[in-house]
Amino acid sequence: MANIFKTSLLLIALTALLLFVGGLIGGRGGMMFALVFAFFINFFSWWYSDSIVLKIYRARPLSEEEAPHIYRIVRRLAQNAEIPMPRLYVVPTETPNAFATGRNPSKGVVAVTTGLLNLLNEQEIEGVIAHEIAHIKHRDTLISTVVATVAGAIMMLANMARWAAIFGGFGRDDDNAGGVIGLLAVSILAPIAAILINAAISRSREFHADETGAKIAGSPRGLMSALEKLHYASMKIPFRNVNPATSHMFIVNPLAGRKMSIFNLFSTHPPIEKRIERLSTLM
Repeated sequence: MANIFKTSLLLIALTALLLFVGGLIGGRGGMMFALVFAFFINFFSWWYSDSIVLKIYRARPLSEEEAPHIYRIVRRLAQNAEIPMPRLYVVPTETPNAFATGRNPSKGVVAVTTGLLNLLNEQEIEGVIAHEIAHIKHRDTLISTVVATVAGAIMMLANMARWAAIFGGFGRDDDNAGGVIGLLAVSILAPIAAILINAAISRSREFHADETGAKIAGSPRGLMSALEKLHYASMKIPFRNVNPATSHMFIVNPLAGRKMSIFNLFSTHPPIEKRIERLSTLM
């Protein structure tokens, strides 16, 4: 419940930031433009999100003949989660990882890499798939799409604010330097704030999916073991040609590879140690 509340507050903050930047640039008209633009981009991204990301990673359908044990696991977990069975895809890479997509539970997709299938045992695969089914159940694909596109709209408006500051502010009466300095400050700070809020929402959803996934699987042990294995393997076997815009979708960060200290603020995934520690409290 705390994660849901935190996500709601962060979404409100992100929307408020969008309206603020739009209003600063163009007043009420700028605010309306920002909202309408974000709405249309959100709708397109949400509707085509599954096909886009599957094409990016050259994922192909995983047939039941190839992996009957995986289908058996997914059927049971989907039944536990009370959602339709998601479609299964496999991504041809030795980097072990997984993600979920689909615009709603009836269109859900779980994609796993060949590296994950080779690395994990059945209990660990069950933990990973339960985590991804939790994302589908929570409609996290919709949430992440909204967050990413609103953050993108803020960055676009911030870029407009930067040019406005350079050329004097869209023809408004900005005789004093305050208006130009304000636009320039917003053009720098707004994208940073959007990235921080985006990352915080993503981390909150990962914690929530871990907790729900453990309940769907009936135990957190498989997911705990899987997270540890995936974390270390992802640092040894880098995910080649990963698209940073989709990194938040994976169960472990495909861009991980070093400890980042202060840059953890910008990470879309919580530290693995914290995720395992939280899961251990469910045993």
